[in-house]
Amino acid sequence: MFGIVRSPFADDPGPASDVFITLGALAEERGTDSAGLALLGGWPGLGGWPGLGGPGVGGHESGCGAAPAVGCRVVKGRGRFSGVWRPEFLPELDRAPVVLGHTRWATQGSPAEADNASPMVVLGTAAAGGPSAGVVATHNGDIDVADLRSRFALPPAAGATDSEPIFQLLAGCDGPSDVTAVLEALVGRAALVWVDRDRPTEVHLARAALSPLTVAVDTAQNIYWASNPRWFREAERHTRVEFATVVMLREGTYLKVGMERRPGRRDLPEVLATANFQPTARDTDLDDRVWTGFTHADEECDRAGLIHSVVERLGGTGGLLSVA
Repeated sequence: MFGIVRSPFADDPGPASDVFITLGALAEERGTDSAGLALLGGWPGLGGWPGLGGPGVGGHESGCGAAPAVGCRVVKGRGRFSGVWRPEFLPELDRAPVVLGHTRWATQGSPAEADNASPMVVLGTAAAGGPSAGVVATHNGDIDVADLRSRFALPPAAGATDSEPIFQLLAGCDGPSDVTAVLEALVGRAALVWVDRDRPTEVHLARAALSPLTVAVDTAQNIYWASNPRWFREAERHTRVEFATVVMLREGTYLKVGMERRPGRRDLPEVLATANFQPTARDTDLDDRVWTGFTHADEECDRAGLIHSVVERLGGTGGLLSVA
């Protein structure tokens, strides 16, 4: 899982785009069954694009924007990110204020079905506070979806993964307290990134139990996220970007980042909201493969800060790491 919220005042979008592409290649270590990206528009001066349809790379490309000024293009397909990415996407990547990326190791739902791949476009539900235009979203982990469905009245899902029900609930949330109520209802491993379609320049990030999530800020004030902190060190070596801050999120952390509109100010992306919650994992969830690709030092640092509660629960993948 990886992505970027751009600073609208960066002189050159190229270095941040290079980081995004580099993160996508590095993310292949956590999944090669499918991969995808979502390009979202909205900053004044950077433009947007209407929703696009038709066949895409790997067989699936779709639009999810409500209007040309607030556009969204999702491209995803089978195999590695390096096979899904195409150089002709670069002009749109350079313009996009927000970009979500994902690689998948399929443990729930066939990798041949586009609805099971991320980024997902998921409609909202009234169960968590009211209907919405839905979200564009990515999830790493494996949660007890039967338990979630038993606790909430969820509509039928388009795909067969545990990710979609989570985002059906999050799409209806109104504020951090609603979000953390959903996050505390999850049992299993989860790191989540989502964007409300009606507020496409605000990005929500959450780390529940175990599945890692790292946030970084470069010297041009672009904000990034990725599953592995090592990827940022690699990206710094192979691009022109220098990172000012790289932080592994602790379990039970929710952040909303973006740019708050304030007249007369040259605002930069910033943390707009934060909250903590108590994550819960099953007794089968703790597995070394949670830290696939981590250095020993990063893994030890992360293990030392784990705070999730544990329940005995049947189901899931018996302790296997899922990047779904």
